[in-house]
Amino acid sequence: SPTPDWQIRKADDEEEFVGYDMLSTPVSITKYRKVTSKKEGEFFQLVFNITPFYPESGGQVGDKGYLQVPNGAIHYIVDTKKENDLILHYSKTLPVDINAKFNAEVDESQRFKTACNHTATHLMHQALRSILGTHVEQIGSMVHSGMFRFDFSHFAKLTRQELLSVEQFVNARIKEQIPLKENRNVPIDHALSDGAMALFGEKYGDTVRTLRFGKSIELCGGCHVNNTSEILFFKIINESAVASGIRRIEAITGDAVILHFEQQSMVLDKIGDLIRNQDPLKVFEN
Repeated sequence: SPTPDWQIRKADDEEEFVGYDMLSTPVSITKYRKVTSKKEGEFFQLVFNITPFYPESGGQVGDKGYLQVPNGAIHYIVDTKKENDLILHYSKTLPVDINAKFNAEVDESQRFKTACNHTATHLMHQALRSILGTHVEQIGSMVHSGMFRFDFSHFAKLTRQELLSVEQFVNARIKEQIPLKENRNVPIDHALSDGAMALFGEKYGDTVRTLRFGKSIELCGGCHVNNTSEILFFKIINESAVASGIRRIEAITGDAVILHFEQQSMVLDKIGDLIRNQDPLKVFEN
């Protein structure tokens, strides 16, 4: 079905994104429309004059959160995407008084976990180029709060030792507590001459945002931690082939790693019970 026309409440030349600096801000709705899809059913797309919600782009998922009405009613924002330079906030419900002043709140926990994973992709990119060689280039990524995947150019399956080396490299950068150095609106020529990595297939404007963590410097519009120590820990959970000459690593950070180790410990305990406290390595070698 054709996309319905916008209901325009207030003409606004530009929607300002403030999500790098704040997760909560007063907003007003400038336009909205009701959309129906076979997969999602009925929902509303809302546009604000200002927003802290990061829209899905650059491999990073869109923020979730809520819109609070002065009387206390809450409308959940279930996704955020970008379309024709507009940041669209997806909600199953529409405020009764569309002209009211609202407070937009990003889900802080989900954003933080996503930021940890996004920064980890930069550190892992640096690790792969350092360990495997500078032929490694990021081909694509998908970053959300639970885990991330990272596709890169390489000609062979990574050995266990190579995977361990990548983990050790990233965890060393985390332990070093490297602060973020962010620069916005940098002329792209300056950024590239400073050594910033431009990603394959990405389109960049005349000015860019650069993110540096020590020797890792990339052009990126995503959300990141202020210090690598916030990531806590990094663990690779899978490595596989995507296509000829393209590998994929899936990994986790922070609390997800703690949970992973707890589950692994439980598995080892159960194995220990089954083999009656013998050395599991000797049992399975036989």
